[in-house]
Amino acid sequence: MNRLRKDRCGATVKLDSIFRPTSVAIIGASATPNKVGYILVRNMLKSGYQGKIYPINPQEAQILGLKVYPSVKDVPDEIDLAVVAIPARLIPPVAEECGEKRVKSMIIISAGFKETGKEGAELEAQIAGIAKRHGMRVQGPNCLGAINTHAPLDLSFAAALPKKGSIGFISQSGALGTAILDWIIKKEIGFHSFISLGNKADLDEVDFIEAMAEDPDVKVILLYLESIERGRRFIDVASQVTKKKPIIVVKGGTSSAGAKAAGSHTGALVGSFLAYQKAFDKSGVILADTMEDLFNYGIAFVEQPLPRDEGIAIVTNAGGPGILATDLVERLGLRVSEIKGETKEKLKKGLPAAASTGNPIDVLGDAGADRYAFAVEEALWDQGVNLVVVLLTPQAMTDSMATADAMVRLQEKHPEKTMLAVFMGGEQVEGAAKHLKENGIPCFDFPEKAVKTADAIYRYTRYLRLPEEKPTKYTVDRKRVDAIFKAVRADGRKNLLPTEAAEVARAYGVEAPPSRLAEKPDAAVKYAEEMGYPVVMKIVSPDILHKTDIGGVVLNINKPEEVRKAFADIMAKSRKAHPEAKIYGVSVDKMVPRGREMIIGMSRDPQFGPMVMFGLGGIYVNFLKDVAFRIAPLTGREAEGMVKETKSYTLLKGIRGEPPSDVDALEETILRVSQLVWDYPEISEMDINPILVYEEGEGCQALDVKISLGS
Repeated sequence: MNRLRKDRCGATVKLDSIFRPTSVAIIGASATPNKVGYILVRNMLKSGYQGKIYPINPQEAQILGLKVYPSVKDVPDEIDLAVVAIPARLIPPVAEECGEKRVKSMIIISAGFKETGKEGAELEAQIAGIAKRHGMRVQGPNCLGAINTHAPLDLSFAAALPKKGSIGFISQSGALGTAILDWIIKKEIGFHSFISLGNKADLDEVDFIEAMAEDPDVKVILLYLESIERGRRFIDVASQVTKKKPIIVVKGGTSSAGAKAAGSHTGALVGSFLAYQKAFDKSGVILADTMEDLFNYGIAFVEQPLPRDEGIAIVTNAGGPGILATDLVERLGLRVSEIKGETKEKLKKGLPAAASTGNPIDVLGDAGADRYAFAVEEALWDQGVNLVVVLLTPQAMTDSMATADAMVRLQEKHPEKTMLAVFMGGEQVEGAAKHLKENGIPCFDFPEKAVKTADAIYRYTRYLRLPEEKPTKYTVDRKRVDAIFKAVRADGRKNLLPTEAAEVARAYGVEAPPSRLAEKPDAAVKYAEEMGYPVVMKIVSPDILHKTDIGGVVLNINKPEEVRKAFADIMAKSRKAHPEAKIYGVSVDKMVPRGREMIIGMSRDPQFGPMVMFGLGGIYVNFLKDVAFRIAPLTGREAEGMVKETKSYTLLKGIRGEPPSDVDALEETILRVSQLVWDYPEISEMDINPILVYEEGEGCQALDVKISLGS
C-alpha cells in the first residue's frame, strides 16, 4: 500500500503511514497494565513490529523497556504515525504538535467526539481542521485502531494478532470489531489487515478500499458499514476495485424505519437500504446478510478459484441435505448441472444400483471415502460442472477424515474447479472439517451456508463477465430546460406546473402530448382547437395533489362549448374543495389513445444521487409496488434489466395473443429520464405516471409529468 493518493483537498499523502509505518509514536502510553496506552505499547511489541516505537507520556521515563518522551517534539527522529489515546479535550494541542513535527498520519483511539453531541462534534471538527492544515491523515476518532499481519503491526485492543492471511477487513463499529477479532482468532481465519473507521473525521471506507486494492497481499476486502457519506465516490472507486478483487459488505441499519417521507410515488417507494443495495449492485459489491456470511464468502474467495461458468453439482450421502441444497440453488437462480452422457454412464457403473446418478448425486449412507472420491471426481471431470458442493452426514460407516483427505487430493488434481464442503455433525466431523479448511476447501456445518456462498461467488463472476458499457447520452435541449427552471425559481416555486414539466420532458426527447396552460375559457378553447379534439382538461395548482378526487379533471372533451363548461366546472369545484389553494389556471392536453400504464420516476438519494424507478403505473403503483430501481446515470443494460425485473414485463411481452408492447421505446425513455436527472442535480423528485406504452413500434407517451426542484 505504498502508492500516493490525493485527499479531498488535493494534498498528496501516503496511506502506508498507517499500514506500514517505519516509526510510531503512542501518545498516552501508560505503564499501568490494562490501560489503553499500556495495551497499545504491549501489542506493538508482541506483534513483532520492526520499526521504531516512541511512547509519549510526560509522567513516565520507561514503559515495557522503551524510552518514553514527554511529547512528539522531543522525539529526535521523524515519525510516520501517531496513535493518540488521551482525553478528547487534550487532543487539539497534541494534534498541532504532530503537525509541526510533520507526522504523516494520526490514529485517534479516544472517544468523546461527535458521538457525544454538539460540543464533541465541534472538537472533532477542530482536530480535523488542524490535520488538514498540516497535511496529516486521520483515522477515527473513537476507533479501535489498525492491524496489519504482514507488517507486522498491531495497534488495537486485540488479545492476540490474528493469523496471517489475505483478508482485509474494514469496520465502522469498534465494539463489533473487537468481537470479530476475538472470533477470527478462535476460528484461525487468516487476516491481512483490520481497520476501525470510528467517526470518519477524515479517512473513510473509500480511502481504505483504495489502499487495500493496491496491496497484492489483500485478495478480498470485507466491510461492516452503517453509513457512506461519499456515495458517488464509493461507487466510482468500488466499480474499479471489484474488477480486480471482491468487495463484500454487511450493512447495518437496513430497517424500513429509515425510509423517508416524500411527495412523489418514487420517493414514497424508496427506503434507505434500497439505495445502498442498488449502489452495491452498480459497483459489483457483494452484499452479505450476516457477519457469518461475510466471512464465509471472504474465505471462499481467498481459497477457491472462480468458476468458469454456471453449473453446480451436489454430491451427498443423505437425501435430505441434498434436497435442501438443491432447493436453495434453484431459489437463488443458480443452475443445477444436468448430469448426462459419459459422466452419467460412469456413475451408473461405479455406484450401487440404489444410488442416484442425477443431481444431487446420492452416494448413499454407507458410502466410504473411495465411493465419495469416485463420485466427486466424475463430477469434477464433467464439462458442465464448474462448482461442486460435497455434503456429508456422519453415518456409522462414514470415514469423514478419509473423505476429507480424498477431497483435498482431488482439489489439487482439479485446481480450476470450485469446491465447497458441508460436513454436518459435531465431534465426528470436527477434525475432518478442520483438515479441509487448513487445505483451502471451505467447510460448512449446514447446506444453506454453502449454497449462499456459491451464490455470492456466482454474483461476482457474473459481474466480472459483463462487458464494459458507458451510460447512454442523447442530444437534448438544455437551454430550454434552463429557461424553464429559471422561470420556476423566479416565481418562488419548487414544483413545476404540469405544462412546464411536460415541456422539460420533451426537451429531453420524451414523447408527451401537447399541453397548454389556459388562464381564461377563451384561451382554453383556442388551445383545444389548435391541438385538435378530443382534449382533457385539468386544474393546475401546486396545492391540489389529487385532482380527480375533487372533480379537477375532465376527459374526452370534443366541442368548444364543452371546453367552456369544463373550465367553469373545474375552477368552481377546485375553489370549493381548496379555497386557499393557489390556482394558475387549467391545462388543456391533447387526448391520446390508451396504452399500458407504466411509471418512470426519480428520487434523489442524499448519498448516491438520483435513483431512477420503473414499474407498473396508474393508481395502483403504491399498492402493488411492482417496481425496479437503479442509480443514475444508467447504461442500456441497466435500463433493460429494470424492465425485465418487474412482473409487468410479462404483460409488456404480450400474453394470450395480445401484441407485444414497445419495450425498446420504453427503455429509451428510461435512459432519457436518467440523463435528465443526472444533468440537473437540482431536480429532487420526478414522476411520469402514467407513461402510456403502445404496441411494438408505436412508442410511448408521457401522460402526466411531475418535477420538483430542491432548495
